[in-house]
Amino acid sequence: MTETTVKTQVEPLYVTFEDNALLPLLFGEHDRNLARIEQLLEIAIVPRGNMVAISGALGPAQIAKDALMALYGRAKRGRTIDMGEVDAAVRMAEAPPAEGSGGGGEGEILRTRRKTIEPRSPTQRTYFQALRDYELVFGIGPAGTGKTYLAVAKAVSLLLEGRVTRLILSRPAVEAGERLGFLPGDMKDKVDPYLRPLYDALYDMMPADQVEKRLESGEIEVAPLAFMRGRTLANSFIILDEAQNTTPTQMKMFLTRMGEGSRMAITGDLSQIDLPLGARSGLKDAIEVLEGVKEISFVRFNEQDIVRHPMVTRIVKAYNAKDEQRLAMPGRPEERGG
Repeated sequence: MTETTVKTQVEPLYVTFEDNALLPLLFGEHDRNLARIEQLLEIAIVPRGNMVAISGALGPAQIAKDALMALYGRAKRGRTIDMGEVDAAVRMAEAPPAEGSGGGGEGEILRTRRKTIEPRSPTQRTYFQALRDYELVFGIGPAGTGKTYLAVAKAVSLLLEGRVTRLILSRPAVEAGERLGFLPGDMKDKVDPYLRPLYDALYDMMPADQVEKRLESGEIEVAPLAFMRGRTLANSFIILDEAQNTTPTQMKMFLTRMGEGSRMAITGDLSQIDLPLGARSGLKDAIEVLEGVKEISFVRFNEQDIVRHPMVTRIVKAYNAKDEQRLAMPGRPEERGG
C-alpha cells in the first residue's frame, strides 16, 4: 500500500508550451499523439489551453512530460511528428541519457541529402555513437531495429562530407555458397534482387540521379560478398548486411578487406540463419573470436528496439518465445540455426 502511494501522484503534472501555433502538430489530429502516449504509459493527458495536465503514476507521468517536451522541440525545429516519432520519443524518455550523448544534441543526428535521421531507441543511440567512434562496428539483432539503415545513413553522411571516398554495400547472395548460376539473366540481373534492400536505403538518403551517378562512377558500389575477394579497400565505408549467412571463411575474408582510412559496419540477425544444415555462421564465429578485441564495438538490439509497425514487434516476440521453447527441448540441435 505504501509503495503504491509513493509511486502515485496526488496532483497532476502540468506542462506548458509557449507557442500555441505548434500544438496541433504536437497533439496530432484529434489529439491522437496524446492518446498514443496515454496508451503506452497508462496515464491520462488532458489539454488545457497551452498546457496539458498529466495524471497517473509519478514515473510514467514524468516520462510523458519528457516525451512531450522532446516532441515540442521537434515541432519548433519544423520537423514532422508521426506515430513513429511519438513512440520513439517515449522510448528515449524511458531510458537514462547515454554517457557522452550531450542530451540528444547534434552529435546524435545524421544528415543526408534527403533526410535528417535521429535515434529512435536507446540502443540506436548507442549504435549512432559506435558508428561515430569505432572503425569496426557489429550491429546484431532482429529485423526492424534499423541496423542496416543507420549504417547506410552514416556511410552516406561521411561520403557527402568527403571523409570517405567510396561506399561499398555487400550481402551474401542467395546463400553462403552464392550459387547464382541457375537464375536467369546476366550477373546484375541475378544479384540485384538480393541487394535491393541496400538500394532502397540509398534511394531514401539521396536523390535518385545522385545515386545513379555515383553508382556509375564507382563511388558507390553494391555487390555480393563474393566480389570482395582479393581486394583491399582504402578510404571506404564498407557495410556487410545479412552477415549471419556468411561462413567463417567468408567473414574472415571480408574483415581482412579493410584498408587505410576505412570503416566497416557488419549487421545481422542470428535468429534468421539460412545456411545449410550443419554449417556454422560466420557472424556467430566472429562474435566469439573478436568480442573483447580493442577498437571493435558490438551493439546488440532486441525486440524493444524495433521501430517498424508495432505488429512487427509482436511478431518477433512470438517467434522468440517459440524459439526459446524449442531450445528448451532436448535432442533438437538442428533447429538452433548453426
